[in-house]
Amino acid sequence: MAYGERISELRTRLKLTQDELAKRLGITRAALSHYEKDRREPDYATLQKIADFFEVQVDYLLGRTDDPSSSNKQSSDELTTIMYHKWDQLDERRRKQALKLIEILEQEADEENNKD
Repeated sequence: MAYGERISELRTRLKLTQDELAKRLGITRAALSHYEKDRREPDYATLQKIADFFEVQVDYLLGRTDDPSSSNKQSSDELTTIMYHKWDQLDERRRKQALKLIEILEQEADEENNKD
């Protein structure tokens, strides 16, 4: 099941119109309609808003799991999905900066582990 179908199904279960849900999410009704018809993909921030609103996992909306239950702790798969999505939005210069930041974080983690 595609994300559009899942969003539509969740909205219908709560007996919300597209207009009502769009207002609650802070998006236009037209944008929501495009998402529900799989004509446009929501960006990650919007996808997260939708998941939070319905209290489901982003992976459920993406069709990566059939378990809609939300969890406060994001799964490794979900975090990987987020990282890939964010990575694709970066230009080459920012990707290099991101890699440098990761190297700094790794170095800090090593230093903290060596203190113990």
